[in-house]
Amino acid sequence: MIKTPRTDARQLRKLNFDLSNYFSNTIIPQLFVDADLILRIFTPPAMRQFSLTYDHVGKNIADIKDNLRYHYVVEDIQEVIKNSNKILEKEVQTTDGQWFQMNIVPYIEHEEKLINGVIITFVDITKRLMALRELEKLNSQYETHKYAIAHDIRQPISAITLIADGLLLAHKKNDSVQFEKWITTLKTSSKSLQSLVEDFTSDGDKNLTNKALNVETICENILTALKVEIKEKKIRITTDLKVRELVFPKSSLRSVLYNLIHNAVKFSDPNKKSTIKITTTVQDEFVVLSVLDNGIGIPLEHQERVFEKALRLSKTIRGTGMGLYVVKKMIEDNAGRIELKSKENEGTTFNLFFKNAI
Repeated sequence: MIKTPRTDARQLRKLNFDLSNYFSNTIIPQLFVDADLILRIFTPPAMRQFSLTYDHVGKNIADIKDNLRYHYVVEDIQEVIKNSNKILEKEVQTTDGQWFQMNIVPYIEHEEKLINGVIITFVDITKRLMALRELEKLNSQYETHKYAIAHDIRQPISAITLIADGLLLAHKKNDSVQFEKWITTLKTSSKSLQSLVEDFTSDGDKNLTNKALNVETICENILTALKVEIKEKKIRITTDLKVRELVFPKSSLRSVLYNLIHNAVKFSDPNKKSTIKITTTVQDEFVVLSVLDNGIGIPLEHQERVFEKALRLSKTIRGTGMGLYVVKKMIEDNAGRIELKSKENEGTTFNLFFKNAI
């Protein structure tokens, strides 16, 4: 068949019709911008990324307002046009908070080996990014819980060791009264240890799920677990709970309170009558839980670093340096925050702000 100008024109019209039909019906946001940065055609879904009407066809892409939180689209187009081997991929966000993978691919006329422009495609990746972020959050929570259980389980074990020494001494002295007291304390510590392990291991992901928890009950369990140390240091504990319930993951709240109360016990001042006060109040949309003590305090120069991972400020008091790191991570992972107020030789206050108050 001999091609004639009429045949070529018919084929060209058909190609143009096919291209226009494709762009009109595809559900993928796409734009065709020529080598002079003129918008030639676009798919209707692309109107989400750009404030487009069909009157914009034939205008410079730089003069068309976009709805992207990304200001280098024109520069990216020019870069791809200059380099025919380059395919550019960027993750960009729209002003309504959606995320897209923007692909800019050169449009090449193969017969003349010329770049006649670019095809810009937007692939919605919002759900994928949200899923990845949720997975990262879960991984972070599990990592924090791993540190928490390793840290929190040390105290009950230390307490049981101390009780064993007391039992041995009472046995040697044939002091049956003291022996029975130590046995009772041992049972209490054992139950506390068992409860701690169950909190961290039972129900899997349910322990990372927010639920309404009784603060008073959790505090009582923690104070029972720390009974030996509190009695030994003659510390007076008081509570003022204007809010008795918090919405928080169970094992996390127990770990947060345990670490703060235990720190207050460990860093009490032996030269004064030690007190620890636990309070809850409402402040705007937050419930604020505070742990106040009159202990040795934290020097000003160290206060910004106390939440660092594995940081130990005291070489004479036993610890891993993980407690406050775990507390801060757990609070922030659940949309809260923590504030520290402390003065050396006067005491320390930790204020925890729980976003999901009830």
